[in-house]
Amino acid sequence: MSVAENKNRERVINELAGFIRKVLVEPEICATALDIARKHINEENADALIAEELSASTNVKIPLEHSDADALFLQVLKDVVKDEQALY
Repeated sequence: MSVAENKNRERVINELAGFIRKVLVEPEICATALDIARKHINEENADALIAEELSASTNVKIPLEHSDADALFLQVLKDVVKDEQALY
């Protein structure tokens, strides 16, 4: 693995660790994020809509240009909502 790949992987891990800290300090972020994802999951530009509303309503800030960690978080969030919907 190249040095650049290692640095990118480390950056993603650090970003996700920071996010997990925020959720542990403010657990309501999780419920809010899921509510927002449920609202926008079927929209054509779901990632952008979820990121925008989540950034506006919590202390989780997802920039317009999603990092790898942002994209991973949004994908996991949508997967959780899809799993919920599959149960019904």
